[in-house]
Amino acid sequence: MTLFPPLSVGWLNGWIPMVLFYGIFLTLLKIFPKDTVDRLYEDSGWTLEQARPAKIGLPFALAAMILIIFTSLKISRPIFWIGLAFAVIGQAGFLYSLHTFNITPQDEPVTSGLYKISRNPQWVAFAVVMVGFSLMAGSWTILVLLAVRVVMNHFRILGEEKALEDQYGESYQSYKESVPRYFIFL
Repeated sequence: MTLFPPLSVGWLNGWIPMVLFYGIFLTLLKIFPKDTVDRLYEDSGWTLEQARPAKIGLPFALAAMILIIFTSLKISRPIFWIGLAFAVIGQAGFLYSLHTFNITPQDEPVTSGLYKISRNPQWVAFAVVMVGFSLMAGSWTILVLLAVRVVMNHFRILGEEKALEDQYGESYQSYKESVPRYFIFL
């Protein structure tokens, strides 16, 4: 791992995993019904205090993505393969969570699949993917930039949870009391 990755334009750069991840994600968004996509991006329950940190985290994520795209992947290094394992596991969790979200009726909170062990499996899986990309790129800078984004996303999640409490009432409150926000112990 290096502090700051050497940047270049090349065929074996971080753009490859980035295109695969976002290509699959955008394809699913096109395939899913409009109601599912609208529900996925619902933010009407956010307060200004919750929305502001999430927006502050966005430039950190974009900076990390730019660094990933222009970083040459060193596939001969063990850290690359560790990162690839994280990225693949995260991608699988992300896709499974999206599928579960899509098949859950609109008038019910999502509580099956990975939502049994995390109230936010999409965000947890996304963070695992991004950690994987950081390790694949071998950069501490990218990892720190993405960590800032993850911390700022916490406030987005608080806004989502408030909206879900308002929308689903007691059923979501009961779910919230029995399932951790992020994963097992958090």
